[in-house]
Amino acid sequence: MSGSPSIASVFTQRLVVGVAEFAVANQGSAVLSTYALGSCVGVVAYDASVRAGGLLHLMLPDSTLSPDKAAKQPAMFADTGIPALFNAMAGVRAQRARTNIYIAGGAAVLSGPDTFQIGERNGVAVRRMLSVYGCRVVGMELGGFQNRTLHLDVSTGVLTVKMPDRTFTVAMA
Repeated sequence: MSGSPSIASVFTQRLVVGVAEFAVANQGSAVLSTYALGSCVGVVAYDASVRAGGLLHLMLPDSTLSPDKAAKQPAMFADTGIPALFNAMAGVRAQRARTNIYIAGGAAVLSGPDTFQIGERNGVAVRRMLSVYGCRVVGMELGGFQNRTLHLDVSTGVLTVKMPDRTFTVAMA
């Protein structure tokens, strides 16, 4: 019947990743989503061999600003969030050597001068951390002035990137 939901969509479990949070999943019915990445950066990880995905929504580049906060909420910072994401991915049998990475966000979304350049600094910190870990970055949508929303379908490895002026998909597998 036209307009009826598919069986797969009825059983889809959307896991929403908030600011300074991350989630991992290896269930085929899971979709990992994060909304309105402005100066924050989203790090999407996917290991197609075990169909495991992860999504990190980080706020700041460097945990030395607040080591106490980083200990309680490592996903807030690039330098503590990325290792936490990889540790969680290992818990769902993903291997870093097989994992593809996509990064998005790091925009300058303030209406006035961006004195602190948080978006740009976040992008630099994420790329530096991923380089240290020897990660395979399959794509990125960084900088600019628009927010991004990300949805990773764990069953297929398809990442949907939504921006105010366009939407596109990336095959993470």
